[in-house]
Amino acid sequence: IDPSSDIDIEDESLIEEEQVVIAMTHAGYIKRMPIDVYSAQRRGGRGVTGVKMRDEDFVETILTTSTHDILLFFTNTGRVYRLRGFQIPEASRTARGTAVVNLLQLMPGEKIEGMIPIESFDQGGSLIMATRNGLVKKTLLIDYQNIQRNGLIAINLREGDEMVGVKLAEEGSEVILVTRRGMSI
Repeated sequence: IDPSSDIDIEDESLIEEEQVVIAMTHAGYIKRMPIDVYSAQRRGGRGVTGVKMRDEDFVETILTTSTHDILLFFTNTGRVYRLRGFQIPEASRTARGTAVVNLLQLMPGEKIEGMIPIESFDQGGSLIMATRNGLVKKTLLIDYQNIQRNGLIAINLREGDEMVGVKLAEEGSEVILVTRRGMSI
């Protein structure tokens, strides 16, 4: 080993890449679990408890990704934050998880509205964002590659408006927006 060499070791190179399940609750608790915690159920199976949580809390988002993938977190105030899969603390199947405010530098009143896993920013595609008052924005994914620790403004909102959803769309995809009363475009 040559101590004078200029090899820069990153956290990512020390973490084994594996498929994981990320679960986030409505109250803002998030955890990472190995994918083999869940198994296929046979006919007549009883199932297993997926996530244990406090009263009046429920799982809002559950997705599979890699420990090396990037997770983009979009808030109701129009900001976006990012973490790597391995940066989310691992927890057991029945554990509540870690409060997301302990992992991201959220502003007071900010709540996570969307979580999108990506392999890299140059994979292609666009992010489609929608607000409560009907504003829709489409931006190339690569435009979000320089997200700092304190986040990045993904969409400028007008007074009294908030982001309600965000999705990743491939080139040529069709998008349908549906209102609470069943109207769509």
